[in-house]
Amino acid sequence: MKAGAGIAIGLSVALAAGGGYWLGQRPAAGPDASVVAATEGGKKERKLLYYRNPMGLPDTSPTPKKDQMGMDYVPVYEGEADDEPAAANAIKISSDKVQKLGVRTEAAEMRTLDKRVRAAGRIEIDERRSFTIAPKFEGYVERLHVNVTGQPVAKGQPLFEVYSPELVSAQREYAIAAQGVEALKNAGSEALSGMQQLAESSLARLRNWDISEEQIRALSQSGAAKRTLTFRSPVSGIVTEKKAVQGMRFMPGEALYQVADLSSVWVLADVFEQDIGQVKNGTAVTVRINAYPDRHFEGRVSYVYPTLNAETRTVPVRVELANPGQLLKPGMFAQVDVPLGARAAVLAVPVSAVIDSGTRQIVLVARGEGRFEPREVKLGARSDSHVEITAGVKAGEDVVVAANFLIDAESNLKAAIGGFGQPASSAAAPKTAGHRAEGTVESIEVESGAVMLEHGPVASLNWPGMSMQFKLANTALQKDLKPGAKVSFEFVERQPGEWVITAVKPLGATPTPHAGH
Repeated sequence: MKAGAGIAIGLSVALAAGGGYWLGQRPAAGPDASVVAATEGGKKERKLLYYRNPMGLPDTSPTPKKDQMGMDYVPVYEGEADDEPAAANAIKISSDKVQKLGVRTEAAEMRTLDKRVRAAGRIEIDERRSFTIAPKFEGYVERLHVNVTGQPVAKGQPLFEVYSPELVSAQREYAIAAQGVEALKNAGSEALSGMQQLAESSLARLRNWDISEEQIRALSQSGAAKRTLTFRSPVSGIVTEKKAVQGMRFMPGEALYQVADLSSVWVLADVFEQDIGQVKNGTAVTVRINAYPDRHFEGRVSYVYPTLNAETRTVPVRVELANPGQLLKPGMFAQVDVPLGARAAVLAVPVSAVIDSGTRQIVLVARGEGRFEPREVKLGARSDSHVEITAGVKAGEDVVVAANFLIDAESNLKAAIGGFGQPASSAAAPKTAGHRAEGTVESIEVESGAVMLEHGPVASLNWPGMSMQFKLANTALQKDLKPGAKVSFEFVERQPGEWVITAVKPLGATPTPHAGH
């Protein structure tokens, strides 16, 4: 009896000591406790980061809780999410595939973006240096001195001679009035004044018809009216248009010749709408012509037109260019390069790093060891090789600049991007987008393509057995789904909370993916 009591007392003391030791070694409990008990063998303790939604929805919790279906939230530990929630959608690719794809990365860094605006243009005649010769009286072309379009002419060079009865009559009238003034010099002032007014009126009529002062002086000296009148070139240039034909009759204001001075020309460039705000008057430009690939011409923007072409969404910009040797010919195509100068340094990545879906822009941030994180970014100014990042990437982070589209195809990037904001999966999550399960069909809606399944545990998602609704990837899958049938099936998450069956077989057979999976 005493021996038994002694043994009981000894056991009690041992248990008390062991319990005290266990209590002393147990970590303090509390809502902010983030360290779990040490694993067997004295391994390093892991830090608890958060709890994620068991269905993969974008919802996390700092404390344990259950979702609407009664499922426990899954703990996520340090090392499983790279300490950052943003890495929850990291794409994992094996090292050998990274090498085969030729993946190349470059760090996002601060740099100045030397932006240049390039526009297509054409050589045009300077409108201020183009002249039209159109007589202001009716007459006939008596003789042509310049009879070829494109012929160069000098200022004052005779172009053609005309005969006009009106012109001959006006000359005679002026000659008679001029002789009358001379004859009445010694007469009364009233008669002399009237004759002077008549002479001045006749002279004004001739000047209004663009008769040169030289011809008027010759008429005054000789007193004889000339039958023809010679028209001369008002400027040195090229005859760009000739409608005069010898012997033809012309009417007042009819254009017979057009002469253009090509010592200076215009370049009319079509600048796209998104770039026009950066092009200002006085901006220096470089012009290149296909006919002279080894040369370039320097000019300045002289005018930005106030209208936009609605069809091409471009605004015309005028550039003035000197044209020595008349190398630049109207109608030639030109390439206009407008350097806008360097701005302040901004965070930038190579243009090839951006995957543009049209609605948003994505870059792949290298996380190391074959992991890549899709990151949505906001873009700013662009240069020929780099683009500004205003949000989404930090300086020094490595982004994929080559083979990013191959990574997209290899890892089903669209599925990862669709889950932005989701926490990291647990260590048991599979490396592929698909999952497998077995279950019993409860009901099926033929029209909507929805099926209710009571399935067993899904290890790849840490799901317990439950009944839930799935959608079918295509109608061909309905033939193997009957109420009460036991099946094995594969499914994926098309978007957060939407689970789609891609393959199904009666239980015991291996699911075979259907076309389009």
